[in-house]
Amino acid sequence: MNKKLYVGNLPYTTTADDLKAMFAEAGTVESSAVITDKFSGRSKGFGFVEMSSAEEAEKAIQMFNQKEVEGRKLTVNIAKPKEDRGDRGFGGGNGGGYNRGY
Repeated sequence: MNKKLYVGNLPYTTTADDLKAMFAEAGTVESSAVITDKFSGRSKGFGFVEMSSAEEAEKAIQMFNQKEVEGRKLTVNIAKPKEDRGDRGFGGGNGGGYNRGY
């Protein structure tokens, strides 16, 4: 079992430190992160926590999945591996049609 957890439906005010402190109740937290919008810096309402063992990760799921925090029910489960998004089709090519050697 993996020890990295996805934590969804977080209150938008939650910080990585808040997440770490909350999940420390289930065991040793190796890392925590709240995902933010790269332009506004505002939380996207989800994050990741890595526990020190699979057993602690399972305990955290039992403790926090569906737990209400600031009026929002958390979703906590094993994080899926990050998918390779490949070439997303931006940039490259002929420079967008401007200044084609004229």
